[in-house]
Amino acid sequence: MTADQLSSATQAALHERVKELTCLYGIAQIAAKPQVSLEEILRGIVGLLPPAWQYPEIAFARIVLDGRSYSTPRFRECQRRQTADVVVDDRRRGVVEVIYAEDRPGLDEGPFLKEERNLIDAVARQVALIVERREAEEDRSRLHDQLRHADRLATIGLLAAGVAHELNEPLGNILGFAQLAKKCKALPESAKKDLEKIESASLHAREVIRKLLIFARQMPPQKTQVDLRRVVQETLDFLQGRCAETGIEVECSFPPDLPEVTADPGQLSQVLVNLVVNALQAMPDGGKLTIRAGACGRHVSLTVEDTGVGMSREVLDQIFVPFFTTKDVGEGTGLGLPVVHGIVNAHGGTIHVESEAGRGTRFEIRLPVEGPREVKEIG
Repeated sequence: MTADQLSSATQAALHERVKELTCLYGIAQIAAKPQVSLEEILRGIVGLLPPAWQYPEIAFARIVLDGRSYSTPRFRECQRRQTADVVVDDRRRGVVEVIYAEDRPGLDEGPFLKEERNLIDAVARQVALIVERREAEEDRSRLHDQLRHADRLATIGLLAAGVAHELNEPLGNILGFAQLAKKCKALPESAKKDLEKIESASLHAREVIRKLLIFARQMPPQKTQVDLRRVVQETLDFLQGRCAETGIEVECSFPPDLPEVTADPGQLSQVLVNLVVNALQAMPDGGKLTIRAGACGRHVSLTVEDTGVGMSREVLDQIFVPFFTTKDVGEGTGLGLPVVHGIVNAHGGTIHVESEAGRGTRFEIRLPVEGPREVKEIG
């Protein structure tokens, strides 16, 4: 090889290395941009790949991640291709591909250079790192929101419990004196009706306080062995007339070997009543209510699903916050779902909600299965 040929080969190799480094530098710049979505990053990376290969005029690229494809215009499947897997946490999540649309002389790897194999592997690793960082950031953000929500609920719970205890005594006095006054023989009829209104309002206020105490876990459950099928059947018997009036179809599904759960039957019934009533209110023009139960390991799941109006993400984020309600004034206290949340937590369970505006809502409750020896009677 002459000196000129050697110089020319050296310059060509240097030119290829500059292109490769430019590509990797461009990827780093795109990934460092704030407030850029993962989709935008992948589209940007795809655009950087063809110029980094030896024949950019016939090179096209594609990145596939979790089944979604991001490619340069005119990309197509062909035999002349170079690929590298995108592996995140030891799991293959996608692939990086570069193709040549026309034949080129055979080199180290088909028509591709050995250095281009190193480059596409490096790009795949960079994509994997970007995905890993983005998902870690999302997990941190989600955890932060959950902790903030839990702290908010705990603060509200403490406040609610304090207010409830402070109100209980004067409320008891109001109710007691109203009931005593009603026993007066010379009481005018109009005064008697007024006292009945006072008594009714006091009982309603006491029920609100009871719900606040349940939410704040100030009223421990009295647990026993409970058959979920019986609780569901009793609840539906109670609400059957209302379902028929509004044209709601009810479907229940329970496996024959569903284990019993250790729970307070009264509180469990209240959970189901609240969820079913919410479902019925979400379907004023009729629909379908589905209640399912199943066993999974040491847990029993109970699902209540409707085909109603659903909820937006903004509403969904606040449904367990006490006194939050989308109902009109006088039609709801905003304590139904917070009480459900408090009861489920007090039983060592979890509750998960899925909803979309116009497409219905699905509540899934998971309760632990405990043996009879673990039952604690609280008097």
